[in-house]
Amino acid sequence: MNPANPIGPLRSPGIASVPGSPVVIGIDLGATNIRGAVVSSTTLGAITSIRIHSDGAVEDVLNDIYQVVDTLLAPGISAIGIGVPSVVDVEQGIVYDVTFIPSWKEVPLKKLLETRYNLPIFVNNDANCFALGEYYFGKGRGASSLVGLTLGTGLGGGIIIHDRLFEGYNCGAGEFGCLPYRDETLEYYCSGSFFKNVYNLNGTAVYAAARIGDEGALRLYAELGTYVGDAIKTVMYTYDPELIVLGGSVSQAYDLFQDTMWSAIKTLFFTKSVERIRIETSNLENSGILGAAALYYNAQH
Repeated sequence: MNPANPIGPLRSPGIASVPGSPVVIGIDLGATNIRGAVVSSTTLGAITSIRIHSDGAVEDVLNDIYQVVDTLLAPGISAIGIGVPSVVDVEQGIVYDVTFIPSWKEVPLKKLLETRYNLPIFVNNDANCFALGEYYFGKGRGASSLVGLTLGTGLGGGIIIHDRLFEGYNCGAGEFGCLPYRDETLEYYCSGSFFKNVYNLNGTAVYAAARIGDEGALRLYAELGTYVGDAIKTVMYTYDPELIVLGGSVSQAYDLFQDTMWSAIKTLFFTKSVERIRIETSNLENSGILGAAALYYNAQH
């Protein structure tokens, strides 16, 4: 195990009783729900979840966050970490144009939470939190460099280099989905939206058909695998990580597209890199909460 990453197996529920173990509240701000829990280096506490007023005013969503944090707050909390689906000014903790929350155009979330709770607050992009969650608690334990790719409705990414989150100057690093690809972007082809974007089909229906062996659906997943492989090649050419962890809903269909994905990866110019790369699918539950809490651990390096 990497000495810089001394995280053991998670136990749930409860709070760790390990002396000196920091206890952090992790908050995952999603499109429909806000979920949070108390996290230590070895323990995930009971999860609190409420439905978000995503169409409400700025204050409505803030009150939703406060409700979750107030429920979890207890003596001994070291900090609060929160992951949001948006671009973030990490230093100031300002979130911009939060996905699925129209009123959140520019919200000084860090300052608001610090004022209310008088605790250190860490705010970051949800894809970065996914990567941190994998590094500290999931398939990334023991790796010094990894890229987490979230294959869901869109394509997001988080980057760990030399045991530290690399977020870029504007917290925009890892946005591989925005790169031009074919006649669109990588995200257009390399996400769960591929089926709708290219073939005007419902992705859930395609998945169900593929699971019962429908040949047309299986061909669509084979095509998707080529695009995922091309996305992974982009990651390898730019960051050359030790490990790539795939998360998000599409990763659950990994067995349906892995063959064509690897066929694409094997066209990488650097054959030794292909031999050495590890690609895993996430099996970490509540990675958003765990990764948000891990923002505190990342800040201690």
